[in-house]
Amino acid sequence: MHSAAPHQAPPVPAPPAPPRNPAPRRSGRRRTGQGGLLDPVQLVTSLPDALRKLHPRALVRNPVLFVVAAGSVLTTLSALLDPSVFTWTISVWLWLTVIFANLAEAVAEGRGRAQAETLRRARTDTVALRLRHWRYGTDVDRAATEAVAATDLKQFDVVLVEAGEMVPADGDVVQGVASVDESAVTGESAPVIREAGGDRSSVTGGTTVLSDRIVVRVTSRPGHSFMDRMIALIEGAERQKTPNEIALNILLSALTITFLLVVLALQPMAGYAGAAQSTTVLVALLVTLIPTTIGALLSAIGIAGMDRLVQRNVVALSGRAVEAAGDVNTLLLDKTGTITLGNREAAAFIPLPGVDAAVLADAAQLASLADETPEGRSVVTLAQRQYGLTAPAEGELADPRFVEFSAQTRMSGIDLRWGDGTGCHIRKGAAAQLIDWVQMYGGTVPAEARTWSDAIAASGGTPLLVAVHDADGARVLGIVHLKDVVKDGIRERFAELRAMGIRTVMVTGDNPLTAKAIAAEAGVDDYLAEATPEDKLALIKREQAGGKLVAMTGDGTNDAPALAQADVGVAMNTGTSAAKEAGNMVDLDSNPTKLIEIVRIGKQLLITRGALTTFSITNDVAKYFAIIPAMFTGAYPGLEALNIMGLHSPTSAIASAIIFNALIIVALIPLALRGVRYTPASAHDLLRRNLTLYGLGGLVLPFLGIKLIDLIVSSVPGIG
Repeated sequence: MHSAAPHQAPPVPAPPAPPRNPAPRRSGRRRTGQGGLLDPVQLVTSLPDALRKLHPRALVRNPVLFVVAAGSVLTTLSALLDPSVFTWTISVWLWLTVIFANLAEAVAEGRGRAQAETLRRARTDTVALRLRHWRYGTDVDRAATEAVAATDLKQFDVVLVEAGEMVPADGDVVQGVASVDESAVTGESAPVIREAGGDRSSVTGGTTVLSDRIVVRVTSRPGHSFMDRMIALIEGAERQKTPNEIALNILLSALTITFLLVVLALQPMAGYAGAAQSTTVLVALLVTLIPTTIGALLSAIGIAGMDRLVQRNVVALSGRAVEAAGDVNTLLLDKTGTITLGNREAAAFIPLPGVDAAVLADAAQLASLADETPEGRSVVTLAQRQYGLTAPAEGELADPRFVEFSAQTRMSGIDLRWGDGTGCHIRKGAAAQLIDWVQMYGGTVPAEARTWSDAIAASGGTPLLVAVHDADGARVLGIVHLKDVVKDGIRERFAELRAMGIRTVMVTGDNPLTAKAIAAEAGVDDYLAEATPEDKLALIKREQAGGKLVAMTGDGTNDAPALAQADVGVAMNTGTSAAKEAGNMVDLDSNPTKLIEIVRIGKQLLITRGALTTFSITNDVAKYFAIIPAMFTGAYPGLEALNIMGLHSPTSAIASAIIFNALIIVALIPLALRGVRYTPASAHDLLRRNLTLYGLGGLVLPFLGIKLIDLIVSSVPGIG
């Protein structure tokens, strides 16, 4: 592995800017949670789920809410035994606190219900044509199939899917090639090609075959298909707490137990001082002491983080992976399709001395008419863009004979014959093959053809020679410079990752010279050239041995070991089943650059949790200034100095603190679901922003809120 460094420019004419892909068409992607984050309809539909979560078995999973619910029961009993406006007010708002907390989680879980139902219908309503007997290389007869429900398919069953039919289950194409519409899964309307063999053989249940027919071997077990996992993820049915979430839950539980002991020990001392408190006041004190805000929103934050991935068409198979993405130190990115556009494109025509550039472009275009590779088509495009040359119409050429490109000859061309019996042969291809072709016909090759070709290769490009054999003999006209086209904006994105403290490593099978040039142009920190599956795995292990978290993308079976080893392994949906099983995330759009977005979402999840924890802790300070003086000013008049908010009375102070404690949960639900906005910055800057915005905000806002509520409730008889 080598560090990326600026490379020397080759001694050839600088090519013009290569063509860029047009702006991507906006596709109709599904979005969960349509409407505002606090859409009234969404709140109403989520309310029954919030009420069901009042069951003790559901509450006990959240110790903070369990304690608040237990306190609500005690205050309700007190209100029944000794009714008063104050007691009933505290009881009602304590119950609302629990319901609002459950509502936050219910809203987060409910945002994907409609999407999950659509996916479930696609899975259960599909009929499959299962082949009774099938062998490799044999023709498939529809009469040899039996119709079964898609839910009855078993692993290793083989099914036939024809044009217009839905793929019944996850599997690999073992015969045939077809155009497949994956919009039901990815939201992208452009069809994709799926064919037997290679890295694009995987198909997903619920997608539709548009043309031809394919034979698919089922790879998923009943109830464990990709669609099943996606439904479970969206509905939150199988969401497990992440390590950081578990650690924070333990901390919140410890704080809750500590403050519970403090309140229990406080009553005897208060009685000794002649200031014994009622059960309602003690419960109110406990609820304001414990971190109810973060306890209420913690689960919603985690669910919403995974939901943001779903909105970007990424399925995380574990919450641990989402959280790990926020702590990634090293990012491994495949060159092709991630950093570059995926295919080399013609960037310049470089004529040899004495040759007109337009003549070279015309010859290169004619020689590329039978070259259906992306590189060949880019030569035709470049000739049209630079010189206005268009492909000749039918009948315009004299008795043409096209020579198609093949991997064996590594060249393409055209043979023309004139009416006088003379002819012209034009070829375009790899330098070594074209030099041999010219010399075979007795021509000589100028030294510039070799030296300029070597310079282009050393710069990371690919030289294609263009030669002609006619009545004047065989000769080389010039060079077509092919190069990997680095994606627009990719250097800036890597700069963002660097600002996050993430080191980027480009992984490629190219030779070191090409890898070095592309790495320098793209702005990655490091590169691994001529990478084998063993090399990728060894690199990840070395990084992890140094205490770093590693993320990578992949789509092939040869990527599976590295995907399994990486802390965040993002498999492409177009990839093989082995790759998707090895990774802990699947990108339904099969866009390798999505890994950068995944890292941002992971960091946003961690920052949101930290910000709301900071807010929750500082939020409690104002409540202490409201309730402590209200409880003990009668016994210790000096404590009136702590009533800095000038609250009207002890009962209005306690009621105001409890009401604010409930309302702030509702106010923070949108932030928990949307997440705190993340911008790349150092850890020091992030900490300072967190303390300034959420620490200071959590300190000041309750003073204003409690005072405002006190002005309202103080006018209520029985409280003021």
